[in-house]
Parts: sequence; C-alpha cells; structure tokens
Amino acid sequence: MVQSAATSVAQYLKELAADRRREIEPALALVRQHLPEGYVEAMQYGMIGWAIPLSVYPETYNKQPLGYVALAAQKHYNTLYLMAAYADSPTEQMLRTEFAAAGKKLDMGKCCIRFKRFDDLVPAAIGAAIAALPPERFIAIYEAARGQTAAGKRTAAKGRTTRRR
Repeated sequence: MVQSAATSVAQYLKELAADRRREIEPALALVRQHLPEGYVEAMQYGMIGWAIPLSVYPETYNKQPLGYVALAAQKHYNTLYLMAAYADSPTEQMLRTEFAAAGKKLDMGKCCIRFKRFDDLVPAAIGAAIAALPPERFIAIYEAARGQTAAGKRTAAKGRTTRRR
C-alpha cells in the first residue's frame, strides 16, 4: 500500500495484508505509548498521523493540523515519520547513537525511518524521540522555523503573530 483512502485507523489496518499488519501494529502501539498529551490521532495524507489539531493551533502554513508523527505501510517498506528527529537535532543524534549502539542500521531520511520489520527498530530510542517534544515545544520550534522562511518573514512584517492567543 502506498497511500490509503481509509478514513479511520481501524480501516487502514484492515486494508493491510496480514504480514504488513504484524509489523505496523507494534509500531502503532509504540507511538501511542510514548506520544505526549495534546496530539490527536487521525488519518492524514493516507497514513496514520498524530498532530496538533487546528482547534488548538490553526496558523499552519498549509491550513492542516500540525503533524508530529505518522506511520505508513509503503510499497517496499514501512515508515515512521518523526518530526522530532527533523526539528530537534539532539533527538536525531540520539536516534543515530542508539541505533549504532544496538548494532542496527538506521535507514533514515530527513524525518522518516524506514523499516521492513518492527525488529529493525530500536523501540526505546523511537519511544524517546516521540516523547521528546510536547505540543508547546513543537509549536515553538515550528514557529521559529517559519520565522526563517519568506512567508514567515512576510507575516512578521505585517505585525501578525502566528501563535493563537
């Protein structure tokens, strides 16, 4: 499965082949166990996602909930998208260090960790990365990054703040 039209997590899991579901379900449980309070689980972009809802933080650049973690069964592998690893250098470094210490290969893009089997992961490191940024801290990092973009500078020049008061 590359992208799903499922509208619920249960439907998404039901669409997966049994062997893929066996690898996704423990990753799903790991995310749920370590996710800081304030993120909401929903289907986003054809995958399972956890985000800050628009009711809490509506000022995103794309008018979508501010995504923090996502989990997907791709065509050739499974993927965990960890914005904490992308937005927070110490978290990324911790992941690299812990995977090396465990003797496991870290197949990582900017924010995604690709895995075929759940056993390819280092659950303690993944859990720590997920738990690393409560919503308030993630919003602050997001706003600082947006302030460095052309659109963020235009917003600041107009005297508007991106944070909802």
